[in-house]
Amino acid sequence: MRTLSQPAPRLSFGRILRYLIAVAAIALAIFLLYRTFSQYSRQELVDAVASVSPARLIAALGFSACSYLALTGFDWLALRYAGHPLAYRRAALASFTSLSLGHNIGLAALSSGAIRYRFYARWGLGAEEVAKVILFCGLTVGLGLSVLGGIGLFLAPDVALQVIGVPRATIFLVAAVCLAWPTAYVLLAAVLGGKGLHLRGHRLTMPCWKLALAQIVVGTVNFAFVAAALHQAIAAISDVPYFEVATVYVSANVATLITHAPGGLGVIESVVLFLIPQAELIGAVLVFRFVYFLLPLLLGSISLFLSEMLLSRTPRSSDPS
Repeated sequence: MRTLSQPAPRLSFGRILRYLIAVAAIALAIFLLYRTFSQYSRQELVDAVASVSPARLIAALGFSACSYLALTGFDWLALRYAGHPLAYRRAALASFTSLSLGHNIGLAALSSGAIRYRFYARWGLGAEEVAKVILFCGLTVGLGLSVLGGIGLFLAPDVALQVIGVPRATIFLVAAVCLAWPTAYVLLAAVLGGKGLHLRGHRLTMPCWKLALAQIVVGTVNFAFVAAALHQAIAAISDVPYFEVATVYVSANVATLITHAPGGLGVIESVVLFLIPQAELIGAVLVFRFVYFLLPLLLGSISLFLSEMLLSRTPRSSDPS
């Protein structure tokens, strides 16, 4: 019990900063949720949810969960590439928290990268190692998009013909390039694994071929699950083949990466409108936004809040367990 002569305990600057970060995370989540739902009336939201069967909604949720599970593999592999492997539970926590917020904030490489650094710095990684993790994950995104896009172009060339309006032979050429450079990447890793490439004065260390191959697999699987979640949402209003959805989604996702639109703002609507002209978009769009962006955003914000409250109290450690 504190006596009258004892001074009241004072909050340190670091603890105050942690509280502010946690409060800011919750405030950001509330703002992003408001920004999304304020576009629609209450009745529109109710009708949109009612238009999607429980089976489609559950399937979309399941595929979204599988995508975020695959994304944890990005970080788990990247930490090995950076030479500082951590236990899977730590990689999964950092991955989900950073990406669930980064997908909604936009400029994902910066926003999710900052949150990743917050986690990994606690666990003994330096700035250079975190930069390697971010670079590795970014490359995994490119590899996954390219492979799924190449497969989609081969299996659904007519969709690509409508999107970009070039000869069919050109579509197959683009598809071949999409599949060729990931193959070349693995071969280069087999030859130069662990060695460095010098590009414009910068040294880039190639991963071993097993890591490179794992990148391609986990990157492709992730986007296949995302496309599957979107396909389930679209299937609630129209019967569209999966690979048509995947092909258009990959194209739209490339646009998202270029424009840095937060939450794929406007891109998902474009995908649905292209596949189903004149269709009522709100049902499919809201279902996909809820299961892939908004629900993870809420869970990720809670995760960040709790981590700031709990993990920051423990000393930094390089122990991989």
